[in-house]
Amino acid sequence: MKVLITGCNGQVGHCLTERLKTQAEVLALDYEGLDITNREAVLNTVAEFKPNYIINAAAHTAVDRAEQEVDLSYAINRDGPLYLAQAAKECGAVMLHISTDYVFDGTGEQPYQESDSTGPQGVYGQSKLAGEQAVAEACPQHLILRTAWVFGEHGNNFVKTMLRLAQSRDELSIVGDQFGGPTYAGDIADALIAMVQFIEQGNQPQWGVYHFSGMPYASWFDFASAIFQAAEQHNVLVKQPQLSSIPTSAYPTPAKRPANSRLNCSQIENQFGIKPSDWQAALNNIQAYK
Repeated sequence: MKVLITGCNGQVGHCLTERLKTQAEVLALDYEGLDITNREAVLNTVAEFKPNYIINAAAHTAVDRAEQEVDLSYAINRDGPLYLAQAAKECGAVMLHISTDYVFDGTGEQPYQESDSTGPQGVYGQSKLAGEQAVAEACPQHLILRTAWVFGEHGNNFVKTMLRLAQSRDELSIVGDQFGGPTYAGDIADALIAMVQFIEQGNQPQWGVYHFSGMPYASWFDFASAIFQAAEQHNVLVKQPQLSSIPTSAYPTPAKRPANSRLNCSQIENQFGIKPSDWQAALNNIQAYK
């Protein structure tokens, strides 16, 4: 089995590379190794390596910067996935692509299902939705994994930000009216690998979009509280900072954040037997986030 991983230095890409290198022949590339916005480079790399699976973990994920970096966002989040999907179809590979809850408008309180209407509110979500559509049109054998609130030991994320702020502040104000499912990067990698193994075992999946995120649902305030409890319990912090819950309106950002990032993950469990990420268990490894 040969697997091409793009974005190998990102949160999920790093986990994928570490887990898959003992199971398959892996070509793991970062931006220096492959600029996915260069169509000729993508086609040449895929034609030469001839992977059975392409897993795209590369993305422009700076939500606020995306509002100014529109062309770059679309180049990385739409055009790159398109070229990878075209190359996958050309060599008969399965294309796996990571997407986001930001493709929805973020309203209501019900967890979003795969079939719900999309309505991204900013450039990041719009470019990621365009990437989903490009992949689906270019490569029939595709699996798109929408996820949310990603964190892990590698790269930048909310857990690391909270631990850093706690070193210098006694009090922190955290948004309490945005809800979602924190998702451990290692669990996303495991979900993608489980999808690959499902196919390798001779099963025919239902191609298309799947949701995968953490349970139970929480607000950013809830998530921060759990982070600090785990940090104190595992001697990462001597003392927890005092937390106060604030509304989104008190923390304005260039890009609108969804109030509802809850994803319904029943479809991926029904098809592949993959259960939601247990983000609370992942915080037991909080010593590794420093």
